[in-house]
Amino acid sequence: MIDIKLAVSDPDRLKKALESRGLQTAIVDEMATLDQKRKKLVQESDELKRLRNEQSKQVGLLKSKGEDASELMAKTKQMGERIAAIDQELDQIKSELDSIALTVPNIPEEDVPYGKSDAENIHVKTVGQPRVFEFEPKGHWDLGDTLDVLDNTRAAKLSGARFNVFKGKLAALQRALISYMIDMHTKEHGFKEIFAPVLVLDKTCLGTGQLPKFAQDMYKIEGEDMYLISTNEITLVNMHQGEILKASDLPIRYTGFALCFRKEAGAAGRDTRGLIRVHQFEKVEMVTFCKPEESSKELQHLIDSAGAVLEGLGLPYRLSLMCTGDMSGFSAAKSYDLEVWMPSYNAYVEVSSCSNCTDFQARRAQIRFKEGQGEGTKFVHTLNGSGLAIGRTMAAIMENYQEKDGRIRVPDALRNYLGFEFIDGSNK
Repeated sequence: MIDIKLAVSDPDRLKKALESRGLQTAIVDEMATLDQKRKKLVQESDELKRLRNEQSKQVGLLKSKGEDASELMAKTKQMGERIAAIDQELDQIKSELDSIALTVPNIPEEDVPYGKSDAENIHVKTVGQPRVFEFEPKGHWDLGDTLDVLDNTRAAKLSGARFNVFKGKLAALQRALISYMIDMHTKEHGFKEIFAPVLVLDKTCLGTGQLPKFAQDMYKIEGEDMYLISTNEITLVNMHQGEILKASDLPIRYTGFALCFRKEAGAAGRDTRGLIRVHQFEKVEMVTFCKPEESSKELQHLIDSAGAVLEGLGLPYRLSLMCTGDMSGFSAAKSYDLEVWMPSYNAYVEVSSCSNCTDFQARRAQIRFKEGQGEGTKFVHTLNGSGLAIGRTMAAIMENYQEKDGRIRVPDALRNYLGFEFIDGSNK
C-alpha cells in the first residue's frame, strides 16, 4: 500500500507514477479531497472536545453552588453527539481512503526506465550462448509426448485444459529440480527453507497485493474467505504479518517450494501447450525482509541467486530491467526478469522475476522493525524472486538438452539427484 499522505504532500509525483504504469490519475485528486475533508473533521472534533471539557468544568462548578446547570448540560450533550457523529464520518473516510489505496500500485523507483511495453525494457546482460543445433529442435511438448513422459491427454481427462501429468523420468526431474534449487538457496545463498500452506485467508492475499487487484486470476474457495495461492510469495511474505521484527535479525531470507494456481484466462496460442502457461505450476520462491537502506543490495542478491541456478544448470539466459509499463508486479517498485533461452520459441522466456517492493507490502501486512529500546518502529522492505519456476525450467532443460535421437540429456548438476544420464522414456 502506498503512503496515503503522498496524495496531499506530493500529488504530482504520485500522478506521474500512475501515468508511467498506464493508469488514470483522477484517483489522486479523490484521495486528496477525502484527506482534506478528514482534516477539517478532525479540527472540528478537537475544538468540540476542548469546548466540552470547558463546559463540563462549568457544569461541575454550577452544581457545586447549587445552581441550575441543565441548559449547559444539554449543550454538552449535543457536543458529545456531534463528536460521535464525526467519529463515524472519520471511520467512513478512512475506509474509503484505504479502499482506494489498495487499488494503487507501488511507485516505480527513480532509475526504472519509463516505457509502455517490453520493447522498452533494458537488457542488462546475457549469460551463455544459445546452442546451435545440427538438427531441427523440437518443442518440449513434442519431446514429452514422443518419450511418453508428458501426458496432456490424461491431464485433461483429470482436470481439463492447461494441466500436465509428468511420468517416469520427467517426474523424477521435477523432484530433482526442487531439491537442487532449495539446496542451493539454503546452503549457498543464506535462505531458510519454509514449507507453508497453499490455501490462505483473503487478508493474506491482501497483504502482498494479490487482492483486490488480481481476484479474477485466483481460485477462490466457494463459501469461504480463502484462496489457493497464485505464488508462494504470498505465504512467505505474510509469515511476519502484523509483527514487529528486531533490526538485529534483518535481513531475514526465506525460500520455499509450493504448488501455485492461476486462471491464466487471457493466455492463448502456443503458450497453452506444454509447461509455459498453465493453471497449476510449481515454484521455488525467495523472499527477503530487510532495512530500507539494504533493499537495493538484497535485490541484487536475489538476482544473483536466481542466476546461479540457471548457470549451474548450464542454461543460457538474459537479464532485463523492466520498464514502468511492463512491470507485471502490482507491488513492485523495481523488477528484473531472468529469461531462459527456449529453442522452440527462438526467444528468451521469463523464468524468474526479482522485485523490490520497498515498504509497499509491509504497509499492507503491517510488518515493521525496531532498532532498539525507546525508538519507534519502521516498515521493513520486502523483496521477492522466483528461484525458479519449476515447469519453465523443465521445459528449458528438455529443449536445450535434447539429442538428435529424441532423448534428453540430464544436466551434470542434477545427475547426483537422479542417478541417470538421459530421459529416454524408460524407467531404467
